[in-house]
Amino acid sequence: MNKEKEFAKSLINFIQQSPSSFHVVKSVEEILQDNGFNEIKLEEVWNLEKEGKYYIIKNKSAIIAFEIGKGEIEQEGFRLIGAHTDAPCFRIKPNPEMVVEDKYLKLNTEVYGGPILNTWFDRPLSLAGRVSIKADNPLNPEEKLVDFKEPLMIIPNLAIHMNRKINEGIKINPQIDTLPLLAIIDDKFKKDNFLLKLIAERLDIKKVEDILDFELFLYNTEEGFLVGLNEEFISIGRLDDLAMVHAGLYGFVNSKVSQATNVLVCFDNEEVGSATKQGAASPMLRTILERIALSLGKDKEDYYRALSKSFLISADMAHALHPNYTDKQDPTNRPIINGGPTIKISASQSYTTDSLSSAIYEGICKSIKVPVQKFVNRSDERGGSTIGPISSTQLDIPSVDIGNPILAMHSIRELGGVLDHHYVYRTFKEFYSV
Repeated sequence: MNKEKEFAKSLINFIQQSPSSFHVVKSVEEILQDNGFNEIKLEEVWNLEKEGKYYIIKNKSAIIAFEIGKGEIEQEGFRLIGAHTDAPCFRIKPNPEMVVEDKYLKLNTEVYGGPILNTWFDRPLSLAGRVSIKADNPLNPEEKLVDFKEPLMIIPNLAIHMNRKINEGIKINPQIDTLPLLAIIDDKFKKDNFLLKLIAERLDIKKVEDILDFELFLYNTEEGFLVGLNEEFISIGRLDDLAMVHAGLYGFVNSKVSQATNVLVCFDNEEVGSATKQGAASPMLRTILERIALSLGKDKEDYYRALSKSFLISADMAHALHPNYTDKQDPTNRPIINGGPTIKISASQSYTTDSLSSAIYEGICKSIKVPVQKFVNRSDERGGSTIGPISSTQLDIPSVDIGNPILAMHSIRELGGVLDHHYVYRTFKEFYSV
């Protein structure tokens, strides 16, 4: 197996081990620890050292790692790569059990982000997320992660015989059509607080009433695969944006320490607007960068000088030319899978890329012989949002928005390129090392 396919399979394994934002952070943390990084906490006094390796976790769903550079921070600045840990899916509501005809048990859900709803039908689904448990101090409940792993439920389609126009396109009602079926109820079945009992059993919690709350999300248990005649494609869910988390992480840990201070930031909640304490619209990153400077004995002016010397790669996925819908792409900017990472550009500034930041990233690509592409939306189509412009509301750092081109973005299974994933990893490693 060549190195590109090995790296793609590493990505598949990473995604399968990371079914929620909380599990993504746990996976990232384990890799950081294996590479000599030490956790520091926001409530602690920081005593940072040159060439030191550190990371901070926020809300257990966002993580920021950094390596102090050899140079002076006000002269060399920060080199940042940003990605996000969340993906469109379904979240379980409180009191979720719904009984139908006293025989079926289904769960009440709400949509998180913007998934392609019809791709969730007839798939084996499981649950993963965070559980909050009663502790002695009510202001500090215990937190545990849970991943049921096995397929617990399914969202069954309505038979074509009862919905003759299904292949002509139908409107899906997320309160009616996408509720997952969990079980058949029999005489011995105790349906009250069934989900809480299931959680308590899985986490070995003695009293169900000690479970105070949970944040649980549905995910597809089907394995990811390399597909295509030459295994050139990656087929799995949540490529957006765990592919960039994975490539950014390995580019970060495999780079050599540079003069600048290298930073990897994995925000949460990009898919719902980023306006959370762990999202790109929060002061989280700004605060941490300032504390890095202060811990190194710098003052506020040095911090602002460091920002002026900094650069951010906002890494979120891009849209590839679709072979069945070629008219959906811009006439002259048409990225293809395995054609290289894609610089995203928008006159409306929905991407942060300008001619200078584009030239910087393109220069990095060309210096290591990585092909690079450009994406612009059709002029009559509105594009999506990403962390780059949202981060710019908090930090005035030059930034470029890039991502690998994929098909079926926000489907339960997306399709990306094996070569592209290795290409973008190489650009990240080079960016951190230069």
